[in-house]
Amino acid sequence: MSTLFAVAAWCVLLVLCWPLALLALVAWPVLWLLSLPLRLVGITCSALFEFLRALLMLPARLLGGGAHGAGIRDW
Repeated sequence: MSTLFAVAAWCVLLVLCWPLALLALVAWPVLWLLSLPLRLVGITCSALFEFLRALLMLPARLLGGGAHGAGIRDW
């Protein structure tokens, strides 16, 4: 649905201001390529925080306070 909205918005922009629409069409892949390193940094930071969370919760899980202690059923 969002892709359809983006195409419709681009068509409206093409009718109203075609040079800006063509610039957006050319700039979109360039901006996507520039954002790839930032996405990799975000994935790395997220993985690091999940690792730290698991490391900090390890003693509680070893003592039996894991999913059963929180009231969550382990199927």
